[in-house]
Amino acid sequence: MRVGDDTLWSIGEIARRTGLSVKLIRHWSDCGIVSPAERTEAGYRRYGTEALARLQLARTLRELGLGLVEIREVLDREHTLAEVAAVQVDALEAQIRTLRSQQAVLRSVLSRDATTEGILSMTELVRMSAAERRKIIADFVTEALAELDVPTYRRGLLAATPELPADPTDEQVDAWIELGELVQDPALRNGLRRMAQYAAEHHPGEHDDAVLAEARQVTDDWLASVNAAMAEGIAADSPAADPIVTAIVAAWIPTQPTAVTDDLQGRKLLLEQLEVAADQKVERYWQLLCVINGWPVRPSMAAAGAWLLAALRANPEPGARAARLDELYADKRDAWEPAGVLAACERVVEAVTLLVSKVKPDEFDRPTPCADWDVRALLNHLVWENLLWGGFAEGAPPADFTADHLGDDHVEAFRVASRRALAAFNRPGLLEQRFGPAPGRRLVEQLVIELLVHGWDLAKATGQSHDTVGDLAELALPVVREIYGEAERSAAASFAPARPIPSDTNPLDRLAAYLGRSVDWSGRS
Repeated sequence: MRVGDDTLWSIGEIARRTGLSVKLIRHWSDCGIVSPAERTEAGYRRYGTEALARLQLARTLRELGLGLVEIREVLDREHTLAEVAAVQVDALEAQIRTLRSQQAVLRSVLSRDATTEGILSMTELVRMSAAERRKIIADFVTEALAELDVPTYRRGLLAATPELPADPTDEQVDAWIELGELVQDPALRNGLRRMAQYAAEHHPGEHDDAVLAEARQVTDDWLASVNAAMAEGIAADSPAADPIVTAIVAAWIPTQPTAVTDDLQGRKLLLEQLEVAADQKVERYWQLLCVINGWPVRPSMAAAGAWLLAALRANPEPGARAARLDELYADKRDAWEPAGVLAACERVVEAVTLLVSKVKPDEFDRPTPCADWDVRALLNHLVWENLLWGGFAEGAPPADFTADHLGDDHVEAFRVASRRALAAFNRPGLLEQRFGPAPGRRLVEQLVIELLVHGWDLAKATGQSHDTVGDLAELALPVVREIYGEAERSAAASFAPARPIPSDTNPLDRLAAYLGRSVDWSGRS
């Protein structure tokens, strides 16, 4: 090496300065990326300061992903660095999109346990062009609606095509894969056709935009009303649901093309329309389109829709459920004789308190026969039932249904709430005092029933015995049949449909089965 303006380095020396291998520098020399300033008499290459600068820039460009052709064009100033960078950015973006698509396919494979055929299908979906995606939806809509006279509905479906952006998010790619699979599902096709067929039979032809906007507003309003009722803990099959149904029907009536009144036939018509519209696959179809296109996604209407369906079935005409309960409340017999309903309540509270006291915090996340609740949620509900019915007896029912009523000590929370309820129930004259149409003894009775069945749930979930109140369950069965025999039974109602069970089964299991439990339940079932 000579020191000065004409500094020269051997290939080994310049390799150490640039961090490149001798082999790579020799290769780049042969490709024209860099040239030696001279060769020694023995033929060894010597590189100068210009070569050092070119090699350092070439290394940087290579780390940014440029190929040898692009590197040489920049070094020889055939193209500016900005021009080459722009091309490279486009290429990198294309690679990123490809990698993201591959990642989405692999993620779907993991989440869906896909078969080999499924992987092939997902890969084809993510490779589709915008035109191919639009064609899939157009063919699907055409096949589903066929000859039906629903031009407005048809146009709306065809207009809402999936438009993946040039740089889609992972969520958008996942949504397109799911949508591409969903449109192949006959159940979705049948659901869309069922809705269209109903429209063709009852409202054929064009629909005015103002009418559609009014219908959307009515939907938004009833969703708000039902969600508020659910948050307050109002059961769909209770008389308290009837005023909510009445208000919803009143808002819905003006949207109908023919005269409708709030009576048995009117509510039957609304129920029919909701049953047609309550299709979770169709709802998912629209949610996925919104995700793909970057539109706001409406929260699922499934839970609110199920509540309203149950409320309409339980209240088929104004006041129907209340009238039925009035008949029951007129019967002054005490089904809990000889000890009476207060004694029954004290016994079941004592039994459930023992169950609650044996539950350990590490059992809180165990499943229970109540499908939507783990043990902690079930304990919270047991406390709530005491607060609710005790609150009614005090004339101040609580409204914080969704709150956490357990705190840090679930045993103390249950004891405090149950003692308060018993104190309210033992107030002189309470059993005959009227709470609306119901006498006070019915409040006590309701808590007895709730604690019997939810105590059974807790015992099942935690492996405990609940057999000390079997005689109370025997007394409760005719009361429960009387109250709920004609009531709506569904996931949205107070209880699921009754389960078959041998008649010689113990009373608690018979009560649980009548109120929708599987007596063979285990944490794995």
